[in-house]
Amino acid sequence: MGKVEVPSLITLCIYSIRDELIQVDDPNLSSVLYQLPMELFDQLLLHLPPLALQKLQQGKSDILDDYELLTDGVDNQRKRKRYLNFEEEWKNLYEARWPAFGRRSKNFDSKSFARSAKVKEVECDWQQMYWEAHLQNCLDTTAEFALFPSFHGRISEIEVPESILNYIDHRGHISRFTCDYSKFAYHCQQFGSYARHLRLPNVLCVEETCLLLRNARLESLELQWIKSDEHVEGLCQLISQNYRSLKSIKFMHCKFTVASLDAICDLLCLHSPQALGMQHFSIKTSSFLENNFHSLPAGLISFLSSGRSLSSLCLSDNHLPRHFARIVFDTLVDASSSITVLDLSENNIAGWLSHFKWKYRSSTEPPGTYKSLKSLKELNLRNCNLQRDDVDCLRYALVHIPNLEQLDLSDNPIETSGIRCLIPYFKETPHRYFPLVDLKLESCELTCFGVCELLEALSSLRKPLNFLSIGGNSLGSEIGTPLGKFLCGGIQALDIEDIGLGSSGFMRAGKELVKETKLHSINISKNRGGIETARFLSKLFSHAPDLSTVNAKYNFMPKESLSILCSAVKAAKGKLEHLDLRGNILCGQQVDLSELAEFQTNGVSILELSSSPALNEPYDDDP
Repeated sequence: MGKVEVPSLITLCIYSIRDELIQVDDPNLSSVLYQLPMELFDQLLLHLPPLALQKLQQGKSDILDDYELLTDGVDNQRKRKRYLNFEEEWKNLYEARWPAFGRRSKNFDSKSFARSAKVKEVECDWQQMYWEAHLQNCLDTTAEFALFPSFHGRISEIEVPESILNYIDHRGHISRFTCDYSKFAYHCQQFGSYARHLRLPNVLCVEETCLLLRNARLESLELQWIKSDEHVEGLCQLISQNYRSLKSIKFMHCKFTVASLDAICDLLCLHSPQALGMQHFSIKTSSFLENNFHSLPAGLISFLSSGRSLSSLCLSDNHLPRHFARIVFDTLVDASSSITVLDLSENNIAGWLSHFKWKYRSSTEPPGTYKSLKSLKELNLRNCNLQRDDVDCLRYALVHIPNLEQLDLSDNPIETSGIRCLIPYFKETPHRYFPLVDLKLESCELTCFGVCELLEALSSLRKPLNFLSIGGNSLGSEIGTPLGKFLCGGIQALDIEDIGLGSSGFMRAGKELVKETKLHSINISKNRGGIETARFLSKLFSHAPDLSTVNAKYNFMPKESLSILCSAVKAAKGKLEHLDLRGNILCGQQVDLSELAEFQTNGVSILELSSSPALNEPYDDDP
């Protein structure tokens, strides 16, 4: 038998204090603990589970006034500051319970990827985050029980599973000493004040849940499966309780009638003068039971017209008819809304902008007098079944969006004739301010000739794009030459996944890399380039000093590519942060990848390889 380590007397005392904090509410105990020497106090904090730390922290507010003397001298100031700040302990507890937090997937260029990095830099309230996430866990498990057909009791009486209780307790102490701890109601009452962002399924959108969450200060709500009048009534009560703080509402998998949508929007309009105002409104993967009506529900029109604080509107994948989308856009334009993001993706709305072309041609007003959405920065029209004529009409609608920065037209069959309708939008403004920086044209049935014309037009802009995506279009190897030239411009991120480059396409692109490029990230995956892929990367690394992210999956690179890649990564001089080589032949053979795996950024390998051997056979293009 191995030697059993005997705990020290201090450790045993700490365990005893920990259990005492969990089991009883004694302010005198907290008072004594705050008088401990800082070394012992720090050691105690290391062993406290969340509930014990919570009680200790709550107890400090009653006793800190007794310790004003601690502000004398630098050491005492440090001691007092330590007693006031438990952020490090809450951060450790959070990351121990939810270790996936902060792990950002290394997918190819994404605006949200950049935003998440900025969000993470903001100072966090780890205690608030911990109890909010804990409460969400309780809500999720409670909803599972409440959804059982056999359940007819009170939601507040549903027991929280021991697997969750053990996270905040230590070895289940709390559930043995009092039954209240195991009830859902206790967790709402004790930790509801920490809730800012919650996700609620329909079964919890009832009056009882509203009462349980009456001390919450919700800033955002995600509602799922809202279908009945009872659900809408519960939601409206929750909105009324939180109207001063609520800024975001998202609906998923819901079914709306005109009356239900009117009730929700009318309530938002009613509270808007006294509240901060709704900033984000989203309805995704939902349906409107009366799609045959010829106008928007009156409540929604009022909300869109009066919502001066509205920053983003998402009506995605809702089977919207084109006249619905048309009225939404016209309402926003007529109201000169301050909206910055409009998402109408995944709806069949072909023809929704046809009136703009007619209005533009028949208008006698000078362009500067048009009503416009000056604040709109992002327009998402992905997979809306837009055709060539829709792009032609969009060009005239863009006059009303003078500051558009991001446009997504991916997964629309606009073809080369469609992209040619958009090219004048670029050519008409080469020498003046051009705001667009992000253009997505994935899987648009484009040809090499159309893309060549597009790249030529984009190259003439005084301010180049930051990001261009033309992946999923069958362009062939001949596109390699214009792509290589385009890379030498100011583009920072490029997605050319699965465009049929092949080995000759990579060779052609490489020959055009004759000067330094500003490229930060590139996706060249699924182009079957073989060893020419590695040679292209080698040349790219030497001409792109800021390149940090490369996706080179499924290019059938043989083992002979290894030495080329190693030399290429060395040429990057430590700037490269992520190199995805999954699905290449060199990963599935007995090849020593240790030299390549040694390259690291912040102690983490830059290399991403397949978990299973990649065979020289057709791959599945699905992500």
